[in-house]
Amino acid sequence: MKPKICPPLLHATATGLAPGRVRPLALALSCALLTACAAVGPDYREPPPVDIGSGWTLSLASERESADLTQWWATLDDPILDRLMATALAQNLDLRQAAARVDEARALRDRVAGEALPSVGAGASVNRRRQSENGPLPIGSIPGLDATQTIYDAGFDAAWEVDLFGAKRRALEGASARLLATEVEAQGVRMRVAAEVARTWFTAVGAGYELHAQQATLSTLQQTLELVRLRHALGDASAADVEAAYTQWAAVNALLPDIQARQRAAVLGLGVLLGAPPERELALLDEPLTPWTLRALPVGERADVLRRRPDVLAAERRLAASSADIGVATAELFPKLSIGVGGGFQALSTGDWFDASSSRFSILPLISWRLFDGGRVRAEIRAREAAEQQAALAYEQAVLTALGDAERALGDYHGGLDTLQRRAMAVDAARKSYGYANTRYAAGDIALIELLAAQRSLHEAETAAARAHTSAAVQLVALYKALGGGWDAPAMTSQTTNPALKPTATVLAAPSVP
Repeated sequence: MKPKICPPLLHATATGLAPGRVRPLALALSCALLTACAAVGPDYREPPPVDIGSGWTLSLASERESADLTQWWATLDDPILDRLMATALAQNLDLRQAAARVDEARALRDRVAGEALPSVGAGASVNRRRQSENGPLPIGSIPGLDATQTIYDAGFDAAWEVDLFGAKRRALEGASARLLATEVEAQGVRMRVAAEVARTWFTAVGAGYELHAQQATLSTLQQTLELVRLRHALGDASAADVEAAYTQWAAVNALLPDIQARQRAAVLGLGVLLGAPPERELALLDEPLTPWTLRALPVGERADVLRRRPDVLAAERRLAASSADIGVATAELFPKLSIGVGGGFQALSTGDWFDASSSRFSILPLISWRLFDGGRVRAEIRAREAAEQQAALAYEQAVLTALGDAERALGDYHGGLDTLQRRAMAVDAARKSYGYANTRYAAGDIALIELLAAQRSLHEAETAAARAHTSAAVQLVALYKALGGGWDAPAMTSQTTNPALKPTATVLAAPSVP
């Protein structure tokens, strides 16, 4: 894009102008600005659509509306989690750092915007000086001119570089795009903090359920061990039977410290996530366990991921900034027009300081043009173009990474629901088996040790179900994170994907069990 050079600008001189010539020059400069050409460099266009495939690879059942991902944790109906999340989103130190980065980017953008405006300074001085009577100016031989003078001066100076070829405009475009990218990245931090709080809380609660189930198993094994010892004392059981029962009890007993440590570590991690000392939430260890129901999740179509993922949106804005940088570098190939204006009052006595006859005024238009620089400008343009190509590839990679994360999270959660359902069936079967054993024991058909064995099997099934429930809950958090949940997608998201993609809604179907 080659802008035309306006003739009035080429005839500007670098001399001070009398006040009578200010108006014609101002008119000429106004005409120059009105006829100035468009900004050099490429105009930004949204990146070409990335092939995102035909849809999710898992079989999904259709639904009219997608799930509300903004505050997805509210659907779990867990008041403790709601409190933890509200505190973390208000006090988390990573979020506060992200907010500071946004403030920094906004200040940098404002600085770039300010560079397009004139700079004006004002000052006043009183200068007492004596000049040599034997110097180049023969002061001593000039009647009425004193060698010692006091000069009173007050006035202003203004300078402005006219944005003829859009360098400052392109710089502002780039700074604005980087500000938006920083804002979106800050929302990405918010999304990750929300996911980490939920994951840590689910880990703590899941460890509590697992600990409860293992303690129940240990109690049953303790009863079994005491029974076997009694039978051994009566001669009905061997010493090997006692050792076998003790081995089972000891194995389960050894698991408890690790579970307790995992639960405590998770609660300590919550304190840090809330921007507080680690021990702040240790009281949660004594809270009653809060069950949460896991269900199928409406996930929308694949294109919705690209409209919500902060990393994709930030990559698109950084591509826009790279495009603007090319224009900034290209503008160095063309002339620059700077205008300096000064004025004020100068006198040798305070009585005449602000008199009309003491006024002074100057205007200094200046055109500069880099005619030869050893190819540095064109090399910078090529470097900016290469950076734009990198940004375009980074955007495409961000899109594919987002789709990969979502697909893996969908598969993991689908498998987690399947495992949870199967574990629930195992628990039901163990409960029925224990019920039959209890009935037979009451009737005297089986010994106590057989009843305790059935009870132990039930506890083991409950432990496995607790682990499966925790795993599925953590996988649900990963799915929400992969889908871009946990923040409000701005209006600019419509610019980051192919506008021909019209969102629909699908729901992750619950797995079928034969």
